[in-house]
Amino acid sequence: MAWIMRATTLLLSLLALLAWASPSSSQTTQDWITGAPREAMPIKAWPGGKKVAVCFVLYVEVWGRGHGPVFRPDKVGTNPDVLNESFRQYAIHWGVPRVGRLFKEQDVPITIALNAQFPGQHPETWKTFRASVPKAPILGHGMNNSTEELPLDKGLEAQKAYIKRVLDLIEKDTGARPRGWSSPSVTPNVDTFAATVGEGIRYSLDGMDSEVLSRLMTPAGPLVLIPYPTQTVDMGQYLGRQKEPVDFERQWIDYVDELAREADGDTDRPATVVAIGVHPFVMGTPSGAAAFRRVLEALKEQPLVWLTDTDAVMAAAGVKQP
Repeated sequence: MAWIMRATTLLLSLLALLAWASPSSSQTTQDWITGAPREAMPIKAWPGGKKVAVCFVLYVEVWGRGHGPVFRPDKVGTNPDVLNESFRQYAIHWGVPRVGRLFKEQDVPITIALNAQFPGQHPETWKTFRASVPKAPILGHGMNNSTEELPLDKGLEAQKAYIKRVLDLIEKDTGARPRGWSSPSVTPNVDTFAATVGEGIRYSLDGMDSEVLSRLMTPAGPLVLIPYPTQTVDMGQYLGRQKEPVDFERQWIDYVDELAREADGDTDRPATVVAIGVHPFVMGTPSGAAAFRRVLEALKEQPLVWLTDTDAVMAAAGVKQP
């Protein structure tokens, strides 16, 4: 009988260890990037009983002459670099407004990740675009995406000062002070998370390793991380892997449908959320908008999917914002 008791005790100990190691509502882990405590924020369901929240985030950016994404590397260095400059300017003047019109037409929420210098440098484009999506929440996305990015090598206080300048300029030119953040060129460092919280940011898209909400406990306070998986961002796939809008159409529909299928098969699974990065070079072309329209129409028919924006996700999660 003694060996049975010992075996039973060992089994119970192992079960307790497994329970402790499994994700739960109270689990706190160490964040892989920052080393700070990070806790799960399990959501049973989103409004209306939906199980998958999808936030499309349009990146509205500026770079300056001679800077920015390159469509044809073989043309870099030509003077003027007509091809690559035109690629970037087309995105600003044609791509951004087209995406705004599409979301207005489809009556779907959108989130804007905004370079602070964009409204001042392109006031008419900004005015036209904002008129299409007047209620879209704005995320801070740096000053620009080339020459004035985060001062990553200058310490926490320098990043806080930079973030404050970004938020101040966005508020001045748009009337809205961002409560969310997405680092320019996807280049935060460990200090960035605390710096954003220190300047009043409540949530960030700089967490790219999850499918559920989590809370990062930075030295300056809590920061909610809304998942922004790199695999679903259009621009990197477009420029780096030669994917076309029809490829994103299939990928985005499959990605979201699979999350919904998993939720439908296991009602105890926590509700998931994905922020999908969209860039006007790609989905702001006529062919891009056509593919994007099919994505939105397909996802609107999915009964477990909630097409929403980042501020609405925070509200549904019960996170109070100023």
